[in-house]
Amino acid sequence: MQEYGKLTPGMTAERELPVEERLTVSHTGTPVLSTPMMISLMEKVAMTLAQEHLSTGFTTVGYEVSVKHKAPARIGALIRVWCRLVEVDGRKLLFDVRVTEGEKTVGEGMHRRTIIRVTG
Repeated sequence: MQEYGKLTPGMTAERELPVEERLTVSHTGTPVLSTPMMISLMEKVAMTLAQEHLSTGFTTVGYEVSVKHKAPARIGALIRVWCRLVEVDGRKLLFDVRVTEGEKTVGEGMHRRTIIRVTG
């Protein structure tokens, strides 16, 4: 793993942001955080955590997402997007991912990424 960087299980990252209209769907009557945007935010937090600890010339790409969207988050809600690196298996990384609004779980699940060499 030294070739790729120093990623160890237990590392965490989070980001807080308000739900903006661009992150929502409105066919529900009241605009709420869309599932694709929630997943995108989860992936981005995991990618950023990994990238901060990778050697130059490497990055990660997502290859599996398994999440449940459990509750709505409306425009203006402050959400917390969190991840924890659960497992490092060579180039493969497994993350626990979660989105919350206060004490409410908006979504949660697992996300897998793999380390690749960046080609120029």
